[in-house]
Amino acid sequence: MTGATQIAEMTDKSLLIVEDDKAFLERLARAMETRGFEVTACDNVSEGLGHIGKAAPAFAVVDLRLGDGNGLDVVSALKSQRPDARAIVLTGYGNIATAVTAVKMGAVDYLSKPADADDVVAALMASATAKSELPSNPMSADRVRWEHIQRIYEMCNRNVSETARRLNMHRRTLQRILAKRAPR
Repeated sequence: MTGATQIAEMTDKSLLIVEDDKAFLERLARAMETRGFEVTACDNVSEGLGHIGKAAPAFAVVDLRLGDGNGLDVVSALKSQRPDARAIVLTGYGNIATAVTAVKMGAVDYLSKPADADDVVAALMASATAKSELPSNPMSADRVRWEHIQRIYEMCNRNVSETARRLNMHRRTLQRILAKRAPR
C-alpha cells in the first residue's frame, strides 16, 4: 500500500507544519495539500502550541530550530495532547544527538533539509515495523566519534567542562573538536 493510498483511507488528515523559513513553509504546505492533507501552517513555536491547544492534529512536520524556541517543544505538546499523532522533525543541523532526543520526545522520524514532500509523506506514513534500508554510504569512524562527542555534549546541556570530564578529554581539545565542522 502506498503512502497516498494510506492517506486516502484515513479519516483525519489534519497536518500541522511549523517552519520559520516562509518560502519553504508555503511550498511544503501546498505540496502536502495536493497529497490529501488538511494543512495548518505556523512559523513559530507559540503559534504551533496555540494550534495544538485548540485542536491537536493527526500529523505534524516541525522544524527543529525556530526563531522563538525549539521545535521539540511542539512535538512534546502534540504527543501529550494526542498520543497517536505522528510527528517528524526537519532540520538543517542534523546530528545523532538531536535525532535521538526527537525520537524520545515522540517524533516518528527525523529528516535533514532539504526534504521534499514525498520524503515527508513517506516518513509520516511509514509503519513502525518497516525495516529501514542499509545506508549506501555509512558514516566514517571520524564521523561516528564526532557524533558521540556531540551526543555527550547535548546530554551535558552543552557544558564543555562537564563534557570533557565525562569523555576523559582535555577541555581545550574538546573545544577545538566542537568548533570544527562534522567530518564526512
